[in-house]
Amino acid sequence: MFRAQVRRVLRQVPGKQRFGIYRFLPFFFVLGGTMEWIMIKVRVGQETFYDVYRRKASERQYQKRLEDLLK
Repeated sequence: MFRAQVRRVLRQVPGKQRFGIYRFLPFFFVLGGTMEWIMIKVRVGQETFYDVYRRKASERQYQKRLEDLLK
């Protein structure tokens, strides 16, 4: 039942003959852009995804410098 509903919705997307499976690309571009915006703008507690990413990258760089100094 659910499968039939999904198939029906997918068939309603225009451009099947001309673009084939690639007709879904705009949806994925929008989805990717939305995810990127959420990771940059939406705060969970005090931090965004990129705050955590930058902090972890900085910590890894600091650890590597320490290891290089101790060699």
